[in-house]
Amino acid sequence: MFTSVSGRSVLVTGGSKGIGKGIAAAFAGEGAKVMITGRDRDTGERAAEELTTAARAAGAGGEVAFVAGDVSEPASCAAVVAAAEDRHGGIDVVCCNAGIFPRGSLDEITPKQLDDVLGVNLKGTFFVIQAALPALRRSRCGRVIVISSITGAITGVADWAHYAASKAGQLGLVRTAALELAPAKVTVNAILPGNIATEDEDDPAYVRSLLAAIPLGHLGDVSDIAHAALFLATDEARFITGQTLVVDGGQTLPEFADAMA
Repeated sequence: MFTSVSGRSVLVTGGSKGIGKGIAAAFAGEGAKVMITGRDRDTGERAAEELTTAARAAGAGGEVAFVAGDVSEPASCAAVVAAAEDRHGGIDVVCCNAGIFPRGSLDEITPKQLDDVLGVNLKGTFFVIQAALPALRRSRCGRVIVISSITGAITGVADWAHYAASKAGQLGLVRTAALELAPAKVTVNAILPGNIATEDEDDPAYVRSLLAAIPLGHLGDVSDIAHAALFLATDEARFITGQTLVVDGGQTLPEFADAMA
C-alpha cells in the first residue's frame, strides 16, 4: 500500500486533454489538489469542471482548477506557478507534460517550427521547473515528473527530428536538475511513454500502424502513464531520482520486425 497523495498540491502542464488530463484525473482521484494549465481557456475550464465532478462523485476529496498559460513564456510560467501556490498554499508535485508534435522532414522544418517545438517541449519544461523551485524546496515531498517520450530518448521516427531532439533534451535536464535539487530532497524523474491512445487518434490505419509495433498487442491508456506518475509522487519513490521509466508495452524491445512472437 503506497502513501496517499491526498491533500498534496499538484501542477500539471498541458493538463486539459490527453495524457495530461489523465494525470490530473488520477491525482484528483486520490484526493490531491490539482492545477492544470494550457493555452485554450474553454477546453481547460471544461476539463477542470469534468475532473472535479468525477473526483467528488468518487468521494476522493480531490479537485481540479484551471489557469491559462503558455509554457514557452517564462513570465507565463511564473504566473501559473503563483496561481497554484495562491490556491493551494504551495506546490508539492510538478508534472511537465505540455508538448507539441508537428510533423516535418529535415528538408522542410523551418527555424520558426524548430523554435516552436523546442520552446514548448524543452524550454517550457525548463521554465516551469525553474519557476516552481522555491515552492518545491519548501515542500516536504517535492517531486518533478517530466513526461518525455521513447522517441528521441531511445528510438527515432522519420519526420519528427525537432520533436525527438526536444524529448532527448528533456532527459539531460532531468539528470542535472536531479543533482541540483537533491540537497532539498526534491526528486526529478521522467516517464517515457510509447504509443498511447488519446482522443487525437481517430485514423484507423494510423492506429493499426501503432499497434503493429507493440508486443503486448494494444495501445497504452493515459491511465498507464498517470499511474506511473502517481507512483513517482509517493513517499515510497523518495529514493528514485534522475531516472527514466519506460511505459511502452514492450515497444522498444524487438531487435527487428520479425522478433515479436
